[in-house]
Parts: sequence; structure tokens; C-alpha cells
Amino acid sequence: MLKTIALLGALSLTSSAVLAQSFAARSPDIDSGHAIPQKFAFNGFGCTGDNISPSIRWKNPPLGTKSFAITVHDPDAQTGGAGFWHWVVVDVPASSEGLAQAAGTASSRNLPDGAQQIATDFGTPGWGGPCPPKNEAAHRYNFTVYALKVDKLGLPVNATASFAGFMINMNAIGKASFSAKYGR
Repeated sequence: MLKTIALLGALSLTSSAVLAQSFAARSPDIDSGHAIPQKFAFNGFGCTGDNISPSIRWKNPPLGTKSFAITVHDPDAQTGGAGFWHWVVVDVPASSEGLAQAAGTASSRNLPDGAQQIATDFGTPGWGGPCPPKNEAAHRYNFTVYALKVDKLGLPVNATASFAGFMINMNAIGKASFSAKYGR
């Protein structure tokens, strides 16, 4: 009897530990809540970064995850309320645990097989680094990894970032985020 109680107690602790591991996202290149390094900033519109996408890693996706989507959004951009989409990647295979630094090239050659980049608010697919107006308060950049219940979203090649965001949210079973800032 005591062995059964001890075994049930151990199983309960194990189950609690597994449940406590929540879906999480981070970047080894950017400290959450801190400034985004210059090399990741846009190169244009007066900004002089290298426009390299940072590495993004995730762990503990929910059971049933069949693919991932990654978005980077600036809610502080003065666009009449829409914010500004800096990166949208969909159809990332469920076997992936992250995207490498420089995965956001326009050619998509550094992305996992099958992944698709959607045009950002710069008008083209691929990473578009931060470049807020001079002399404004630093903008926030929200990096979000979505766990999706579908293998592929089936988006058209000319899908907008907003449409992709809608489809991502309609198929999300979990999400993990972190934020960083950039100002000039």
C-alpha cells in the first residue's frame, strides 16, 4: 500500500513538472526587454544596420503542434493603428526548434524546408529590421512564435502580413513571445 501511494505521489510530481514546462521563445541574439543590437536594424530610410534577422529559439510547444509561424511586429509605428510587420514566417515544420541568425534573407534559402516568408510592411518577404523615426521614443518589437494545428496554412504567395496574421491566429494552439526595443 505504501509503495502504491509513493508511486502515485511520484507520478503526480512528474505530471506537474511536465505541465509546468510552458511554451517559451527567446533569442540568443537579443535580450528580452533590452535594445536590439544595431546589426539587426534595417539598412535604408536613414537607418544603417546590416538588416540581419536574429536567431529565434523555442521550446516546449503544445501537444498537437503540426507547424510554427513566427511574427515580428512593431505596435508603436505610426500607421493609424495597424503597427508595422517586420517579419512573417509560416509553415515552419513541427520538428524545428528555431530559426538561425540570417534566416530571413529574401531568398528564404536559410529557412527550414517548406517554410514560407510573407511580405512585410516594407513590401517584400524576408526580415525587415527596425527603423523607427529619429527622436521618437524607442519602439517595441514583439517577437511571437505560434504553435499551429495545421501542417501548412496554404497562404497565397501574395498574402499580406495582416491576412497571414489572421490565419495564424485562427489555427494557433499556443504562442510564446518576447519583446525588445529599438530607437535612434
